[in-house]
Amino acid sequence: MVVDVSDELRELVQDMLETMREAEGIGLAAPQVGVAIQLAVVDVSHDPECFSYLRVDGKDSGLEELMPLIFMNPQLEYGGESDVMSEGCLSFPDIRGDVTRPYELKATLDLLDGRTVEIETDGLLSRVIQHESDHLNGVLFIERMSTATKFSLRGRIRRMQRDYRTK
Repeated sequence: MVVDVSDELRELVQDMLETMREAEGIGLAAPQVGVAIQLAVVDVSHDPECFSYLRVDGKDSGLEELMPLIFMNPQLEYGGESDVMSEGCLSFPDIRGDVTRPYELKATLDLLDGRTVEIETDGLLSRVIQHESDHLNGVLFIERMSTATKFSLRGRIRRMQRDYRTK
């Protein structure tokens, strides 16, 4: 759990945002860059129609007020319906696969400015918050794929593991 927002943490956030953008990603979690804390960055501002609704603390909001979203210590509640979408991950370049996730999300998030906010949303924004929160809990997106999808990607993942070990 992150409790202290220091200059070092703010510098890490800036480095993470830069890394995410250079890799053309939409989210990055601290554990992906070797820092084991509950911190993630998200930016879906390239796609203003990535949700059908966005409420912050119960009030309708827009992406411009929220992006980039830098959050800590997420607590998530899920809606009832699920959705299947192709996901990728900066930890697994060039690998994509269908992942089923809840379509709607209510997230309680700590922000860098010391506020705790409740975000309610759906669509891609919901999905990326869930994906990055998974990283904070040691869960990889490939673990959320169907057995058939994992099986079809098995060879590529093994090659990545082999290549990683030889570096």
